[in-house]
Amino acid sequence: MNANHLSTKPIAIIVALDERNAIGRDGGLLTHLPNDLRHFKNRTQGHTVVMGRRTFESLPKGALPHRVNVVVTSGNRADYPGCTVVRSWEEALESHTDETQFFVIGGGQLYRTALPVADTLYLTRIHHTFTDADTFFPEIDFSQWTLTEEETHPSDEKHPYGYSFQTLRKKNAQ
Repeated sequence: MNANHLSTKPIAIIVALDERNAIGRDGGLLTHLPNDLRHFKNRTQGHTVVMGRRTFESLPKGALPHRVNVVVTSGNRADYPGCTVVRSWEEALESHTDETQFFVIGGGQLYRTALPVADTLYLTRIHHTFTDADTFFPEIDFSQWTLTEEETHPSDEKHPYGYSFQTLRKKNAQ
């Protein structure tokens, strides 16, 4: 089934990215921002989170509690405790037809697949450039999106970099 055909379900992408759209390095996050982790938890709890295999394997405690965890992998492994394992993006969408919101949480390949059909972007913009980053978010065509919310925070003792929470809605989905 075509991913665009399945896009009637609300699909959100949630991601923290630096000034060059970097999202990770060495299989992990770029930095530790406690408020971003809290923001992520508050947005995604009670919903389905869809992730690639490497994103799941980077989670320190495995499946995220109080969420339906879906892992998309083309591999043969199916030992992802607490998760539904699917072989494709389309299968991920089909597997939870009762969900009101899907959150794509990574990684880079899944973001590239989901971006064309997503209707909401929850971005944490880290006001820094990580020169050693090795994973990047796809280019966003901002002409297709409207910034509906923005909350900016300076660096502090718990947050080594300033950051902004941004919510963008696809123009044709409003």
